[in-house]
Amino acid sequence: MPDHPSTPDPVPEPATGPATGSGSGPVRHTEPVHDRRETSRTSARSGREVLLTALRRRPGRGQTVAGVLLALLGFAAAVQVNAVNSDTPYAGTRRDDLVQLLQTLSAAQDRSSRQLAELRATRDSLVASTDQRAAALEEAQAQLEAVQVLAGTVGVAGPGVVITIDDPTDSVSSLELLNAIQELRDAGAEAIEINDTARVVAQTAVGDGTSLSDGRLTVGSETVTAPYVIEAIGNPDTLSAAVAFRGGLTDDVEVVGGTVTVDTPDEVRITSLAPEAETDFVQPST
Repeated sequence: MPDHPSTPDPVPEPATGPATGSGSGPVRHTEPVHDRRETSRTSARSGREVLLTALRRRPGRGQTVAGVLLALLGFAAAVQVNAVNSDTPYAGTRRDDLVQLLQTLSAAQDRSSRQLAELRATRDSLVASTDQRAAALEEAQAQLEAVQVLAGTVGVAGPGVVITIDDPTDSVSSLELLNAIQELRDAGAEAIEINDTARVVAQTAVGDGTSLSDGRLTVGSETVTAPYVIEAIGNPDTLSAAVAFRGGLTDDVEVVGGTVTVDTPDEVRITSLAPEAETDFVQPST
């Protein structure tokens, strides 16, 4: 027989791991326990690093917008839920009842508007009445002051003249003094006083003393002696001209031997008061 080359029998590969038993079953490869723990720790550490990296990373514009929209959506949902769940006093009310309630409220509003208009009209009327009353009181006060001045019951001050009549021979009589008062009144004198004691008013009488040669005159209830000092409040120029005109007070006094001087101070003060007039028959007419 011819010779054929011989082929060696295949050599079985050795087992890669220790056999689990002496039986003929398949051989299982097992991983060491410490390798599995190391792998688990490595995975956990990698997860934390990824999370920290994500937290540290600055969010993009899209992520920010998405977060804001989600927050607004959540807020709107919460508000809608609260509105739906909230109880209203008119929940479940019939339509007819609601219409009647609206009509009642409208009528009440109309009444309130009318009352408000009436109150405003009353207020305006009271304000106008108050203004009129204030104006009337102011006018009445001015009239009272004018009457008090004319009656000589209050002291007064203002521009005017001071007239001094010297009478060395005691020849000036009540006639010359009365003429002087009358001329001053005609010239617009509003208040007149003689010798700081006698207030001259409409009812004041001027007379001679007990003797024509004693230089004493009576003005109202007061007795005055020369020199006679007449203080008058009014326009100084007009009052001065009334004393100095030809045939007036100055000429009358000089005829009987006296002299007249006129001064115009910045202010004339009259402090004497006339006695209050008493009436027996006159009464205010209505």
